[in-house]
Amino acid sequence: MAEQLNDHDPQETKEWRDALASVIETEGAERAHFLVEQLVDHARQDGVNIPYTATTAYINTIPAHLQAKHPGNAHLEERILSYTRWNAAAMVVKANRFDGDLGGHVSSFASAATLYDVGWNHFWHAADENHGGDLVYVQGHSAPGVYARAFLEGRISEEQLNKFRQEVDGGGLSSYPHPWLMPDFWQFPTVSMGLGPLMAIYQARFMKYLDDRGFTQKGDRHVWCFCGDGEMDEPESLGAISLAGREHLDNLIFVINCNLQRLDGPVRGNGKIIQELEGDFRGSGWNVIKVVWGTGWDALLAQDKKGLLQKRMMEVVDGEYQTYKSKDGAYVRAHFFGAYPELLDLVSSMSDDDIWRLTRGGNDLYKVYAGYKAAVQHKGQPTLLLVKTVKGFGLGTAGESQNVAHNTKKLANDDLLNLRDRFNIPLTDEQAASCTFYMPPADSPELKYMHERRTALGGFLPSRKPVDEPLEVPGLDLFKGLLESSGDREMSTTMAFVRILTALAKDKKIGNRVVPIVPDESRTFGMEGLFRQLGIWSHVGQLYEPQDADQLMFYKESKTGQILQEGINEAGAMSDWIAASTSYANHGVTMIPFYIYYSMFGFQRIGDLAWAAGDLRARGFLIGGTAGRTTLNGEGLQHQDGHGHLFAEFIPSCVSYDPTFAYELAVIVQDGMRRMYQDQENIYYYLSVMNENYTQPAMPAGSEAGILKGMYMFQEGPKDAKLKVQLMGSGTIFREVIQAAALLKADFGIESDIWACPSFNELRRNGMAAERHNMLNPMGEQAVPYVTECLTGRQGPVIAATDYKRAFADQVREYVPGRYVVLGCDGFGRSDSRKQLRKFFEVDSFYVAVAAIKALADEGKIGKEKVLEAMEKYGINPAKPAPWTV
Repeated sequence: MAEQLNDHDPQETKEWRDALASVIETEGAERAHFLVEQLVDHARQDGVNIPYTATTAYINTIPAHLQAKHPGNAHLEERILSYTRWNAAAMVVKANRFDGDLGGHVSSFASAATLYDVGWNHFWHAADENHGGDLVYVQGHSAPGVYARAFLEGRISEEQLNKFRQEVDGGGLSSYPHPWLMPDFWQFPTVSMGLGPLMAIYQARFMKYLDDRGFTQKGDRHVWCFCGDGEMDEPESLGAISLAGREHLDNLIFVINCNLQRLDGPVRGNGKIIQELEGDFRGSGWNVIKVVWGTGWDALLAQDKKGLLQKRMMEVVDGEYQTYKSKDGAYVRAHFFGAYPELLDLVSSMSDDDIWRLTRGGNDLYKVYAGYKAAVQHKGQPTLLLVKTVKGFGLGTAGESQNVAHNTKKLANDDLLNLRDRFNIPLTDEQAASCTFYMPPADSPELKYMHERRTALGGFLPSRKPVDEPLEVPGLDLFKGLLESSGDREMSTTMAFVRILTALAKDKKIGNRVVPIVPDESRTFGMEGLFRQLGIWSHVGQLYEPQDADQLMFYKESKTGQILQEGINEAGAMSDWIAASTSYANHGVTMIPFYIYYSMFGFQRIGDLAWAAGDLRARGFLIGGTAGRTTLNGEGLQHQDGHGHLFAEFIPSCVSYDPTFAYELAVIVQDGMRRMYQDQENIYYYLSVMNENYTQPAMPAGSEAGILKGMYMFQEGPKDAKLKVQLMGSGTIFREVIQAAALLKADFGIESDIWACPSFNELRRNGMAAERHNMLNPMGEQAVPYVTECLTGRQGPVIAATDYKRAFADQVREYVPGRYVVLGCDGFGRSDSRKQLRKFFEVDSFYVAVAAIKALADEGKIGKEKVLEAMEKYGINPAKPAPWTV
C-alpha cells in the first residue's frame, strides 16, 4: 500500500486496476491470476528483475463479494457454539475446584471454538457405507471443547464431564486426545506439539497410497489438521510441508489457529506470524487462504479508497494486536485507528462498543465457512487456512488476550457470571457460580439442528471405529528354510528378515497388505530385490527410465507399488508406519507394515513418535537394522546403538526381541502376526537384526515357546559336571557367549549351560507380573518368574552378555537365583573391527570366560589365581580404562 500512496501516475494505475477488476468480474479469479502471472513472466524474460514474494496483503484471501454463502441457520449455530464454550470452561474450572493440580486449558478452545463448530456443522464427514470418513487431528489443548460438544450430542454424560482428568477409577475423560485411553472416541494423539502436523501429512499421503492400490476409494475424504501458531515453532510442524506440496496432497487441509500467543507470550511480538507462515507454505507449494478479519471489517475496507487501512493492518505487529484485544474499544480507536487522521474519520460514526465488536476472522462463522468451502473445493494442492483469532475469546479480564491465558484453569465467580452473560447462557447466578453444565431441552431447536447436521454428514466425530477383521496369517512352515541349518552358508539376520518379508509379500492371502517402509536404505539392508517385485509407490508412477533399467533389480516406481520409500527421513518413514499400522482403525482395512532402519536412528531419533504409536494402538513391525554397539563396526560413535532395546521397553505396548538366529526371527514374526492380525491385540513389535554374517543353526526341538517368552536352552552341559556356569546372551554377542563356553571347557574344564535370551525385556515384564500377582495374592499359589523357573536348580553362577548397555540384561537381576554377572556395552561407540570393538567394550568371549571364572572364585569353587591365569592367557589388561570413561 505504501507504493500506492506514492504513485507517480494514479490514472494509469487505475486503468490497470480497472482492467483486472473487469477480468475478475467477467472471467473469474483464475483467469485474472493467469494473466497476472503471464505479465510477470514476460517482464522477467525482458530483463525486468521482479523479486519473488510469497506473501499477500494482510487481509482475507477471499473478498466479501466472492465468499461462499453460509447455508445453515447461523443463529442456531451461534447458540450451540455458546453452549459448547460454556460447558468446556465449566468442566475445566469445576475439575480444578475438586483438585487444583488437575490442570486443563480453556483459552485455546475459546479462541478456536468457531473453527471446530463450522467443521462439525458443515464439513467433517463420518465414516459410513458411502464415505470412508474424514480424519481430524484436533489441537490437543482444545480437548475440553470437543468433550463439551459431544456432551450436547448425547455422546458423553454429565458424569463424565464431572470426571475430566479423573481416569483412574474409570469413566473419566482423558486430558488430551488419547486413543489408548478412549479407544472409541479419539482418532489421534496430538498434544505432543509438532507431531500432529507431521503425522497428518503422511496420513494424507497414505490415504492416496490406499486409494492407488485399490483398498479404499470411498468418498472425497480429507485429513484436517488443527494447529496453534505457536506450535509451528516445532521443527516437526513444518518439517514435511514441502512433501505435501510436492506430492499435491489436495486431500490435506491445515487450519492454523493464529491467536498470536504461545504459552508464555506473543508468538511473534515483533513481527507477523500469519505473513511468515504464508510465505513458508506458499513457497512449499500450498494453496494458502487467510481468514484475518471478521464481517464487520468488510465495510471499512470497502471505504478505504487510499489503502490506508490495509497499510495500518500491515504495519501493526502481533504484539500490538494482542494488546488491543486485552483493552477496549476506546484503546483500539486511539492506538490503531488513531495512527492516521483519515482512519479516525473512517470510524467516526462508530461507538467504542462498535469498534470493540469488530471481530477477527476466526471468530466469525461466515468467514470460517467461506474459507473451509474454498479449501475443500481446491484441487491439486494441499490447503493452509491461516485463521486469526483471540486467545481466551470471551473470558474477559480472566484471560482474553492475556499473556497468562494459556495457564488459565480457574475462574472466579464474577468471571463465570461475565462469561455466562457474554454468551447468554440461561443459568442463574448460583448455577453459573457452581459451574453447572447447560443442556438445552431434548426438543430444542439447537439440539435438533445439531443432530440433523451430523446425520447429514454420516454420524459423529471424532469417532474411532476399528475394523473387526481377523486375518488368516500363514503358519511357521512358510519360513521352513529358516528353521533349518544353513550348513556352510553364512547369512545375517538382516538377510533372514528380507527372506521373511519376501515370503510374506508372496502369500496369496495377505501378501498385498504387507507395507515395506524404508528411509533410503533398501540396498543397505539387501532389499533392492523387492524394487522390481513389489515396486516403490508413487502417485504419478514412473515418469523416467531408471538408470539401471537394463538390470534385473532395477529401480521401479509405480502407482500401484507396495514399498514406501521416504528418502533420508526417519520421522517421515515412522509417520508412514503409524498411518499404516493404524489403518485398521482409520481406513477400515488392516495393513501389515514393516519399517526397517538403522537401529540407532530409531527410538533415539523418533522416540516421541514411537510413544505416540503406542497411544494410537498401532499394530506392526519396527525392524532395527545393524543393531547393537559393535555390529556396525566401521560407522563409529553416532551410528552404534547400544540402548535401543531400553527405549523399546519404555513403551508398554511394544514387544521387543534381540534375536541371534534366523529361526528365532521367523518364530517371533509369525507369532507377532498371529497376535496382531489374527487375535487383533493392540501391540507392536521392535526386532533388532544384524548385518554380521555367520552360519545359522537349526532350531532346537521344542524351543518355540521359550523363544517367545524370551529365554530357552540352546545347549545343555553335563548334569554331573564338577564345575559349571550358566551363560546367557542375545543378538550377535550370544555367539561370543557360545565361544566362551568352549574356552571355559577347553582351558579350565568348566562346563556350561548356554541360554539364548532373545528378549530380556519380555523376561522383565514376566517377572514384574509374577511379583505383582504374589503381592496381591499372598494366600494363593505364588507365581514363579520364567527366568527363575529356568535357572532354579541349575549349577553355578549366571553370566549374561549383550551388545547393549548393562542395564538391558540387568533388568532381570532380581529374578535370577544366585550370583548374577552382567556384561554390556556402556560408553560411546567408535570405529574399528568387530573383534576390536568387542574387546574394547569387554563383551567378547574372553571377557565372558573371565567373568565366569571370577564368579566361580567368588563362590569359593575355584581359586582366585585362576582369574589372573585366565586374564594373562586371554591378553586382558586390568589397567585398561573402563569403556564408559573414555
